[in-house]
Amino acid sequence: MRAVEDAVGVQIPDNARIIRNLLHGAQFQHDHLVHFYHLHALDWVDVVSALKADPKKTAALADNVSNANVGGAAYFKSVQQRLQTFVDSGQLGPFANAYWGHPAYKLPPEANLMAAAHYVEALRIQARAARLHAIFGAKNPHLQSLVVGGVTCVADLTPDRIAEFLYLWKETQSFIENVYIPDLVAVASFYKDWGGIGGTTNFLAWGDFPETAKEPESLYMPRGVIKKRDLAKVAMAKQEGVTEHVKHSWYKDGSPKHPYKGETKPLQENPSYKPDKGKYSWFKSPRYENDACEVGPLARVLVAYARGHATLKPLVDQTLKKLGVPVTALFSTLGRTAARGLETVAIGKAMEGWLMQLVENVKNGNTKTYQSWDWPSGEAMGVGLNDVPRGSLGHWVRIENKKIKNYQYVVPSTWNLCPRCGNNKMGPVEEALIGTPVADPKKPLEVLRTVHSFDPCIACGVHVIDPDSNQVYKVKAL
Repeated sequence: MRAVEDAVGVQIPDNARIIRNLLHGAQFQHDHLVHFYHLHALDWVDVVSALKADPKKTAALADNVSNANVGGAAYFKSVQQRLQTFVDSGQLGPFANAYWGHPAYKLPPEANLMAAAHYVEALRIQARAARLHAIFGAKNPHLQSLVVGGVTCVADLTPDRIAEFLYLWKETQSFIENVYIPDLVAVASFYKDWGGIGGTTNFLAWGDFPETAKEPESLYMPRGVIKKRDLAKVAMAKQEGVTEHVKHSWYKDGSPKHPYKGETKPLQENPSYKPDKGKYSWFKSPRYENDACEVGPLARVLVAYARGHATLKPLVDQTLKKLGVPVTALFSTLGRTAARGLETVAIGKAMEGWLMQLVENVKNGNTKTYQSWDWPSGEAMGVGLNDVPRGSLGHWVRIENKKIKNYQYVVPSTWNLCPRCGNNKMGPVEEALIGTPVADPKKPLEVLRTVHSFDPCIACGVHVIDPDSNQVYKVKAL
């Protein structure tokens, strides 16, 4: 939508901007909660070890760590019994396919039981957070109310709907501040050595959450690029600096291209890993000014921190002080995981202000949520840049005679999981895995920690069909 709006030259109403921010903020709250507890926490938490915990000591630990009233000894005992049922049945359900008992786990049994209990509680909270999307977006995921020119939920700007949003936001934000962040700090305190593992070199954030019509100046999460970990030299990121390489990708060879001129031409032969040819991925290799860049929570927090963000900089400094680690520890798997939680707090806090702006507009009779527009004559080009939970997202569209002539998008997982480029520079995840200590090569838990910290989504990054045969390819990961 942003790309088309840029191409056709439409300025969306203030209410539409605010509602988009609220919906996007709700997505951050939901996505990051699910990622930490249900996709990443079990890389650090040994659920089976929780069976050895003392429920009373666990309750005392939870009271000391968390500001929320999430269970006492009886509650933790009940969670432990449910875990025991899973283990005794030989079917661990949601806790299956992990390396329980691995020597890389460091949490004591009580901390593992507390985290397992909060895993279960987070299942309830994420369902509540998903409802935030439905209020102004009709459903979760894949919102239905977003259109070129604004949003279509003008009928939902009622006191009841706004109050419902506020109530669910408060519940979600409370869990984030009083359970998620304390859990994050508690777990991180046992894994400080990971403040030196899994780091990358360059970072890119398109930024997001415009607070006025002026972009990128008004973005709550600022736009910027950091090279060689130099926080003193954060520069403005410009879309003109992006190119995509295909030397090591399963596409026909060609020179690096800016997305406006991008091509997606898969190889005709059945792709397979062929070291002699050097092609090994369906991902293209995006580069910013010829450098691979990590995108995502860490990149956004680093850019915000370097720019002196009023909310995030104190949050980062307080967390570093609590853990007793230097700012350089941010350049790591631990830093990436912490950044995800900290930006969730900051974005959640900002949502209250945006909601109050919406209330004030509606109170004053301003309910406009859509601006009509028309197709330009001839050719038009547009770019839409924003940052989604996984990282920097860019869409580029070329329109000719009211039809799409070319469309390319570069998504977060393409940035992070890309192969080497034409200059043989490694992608961010490839770089991050170099030097990772692995206690047991047959159970590479340590590798999963770093890969999962990027919240990878292959389906988001690769969209390929064979238009001639409609053949379904089978690709084996080696």
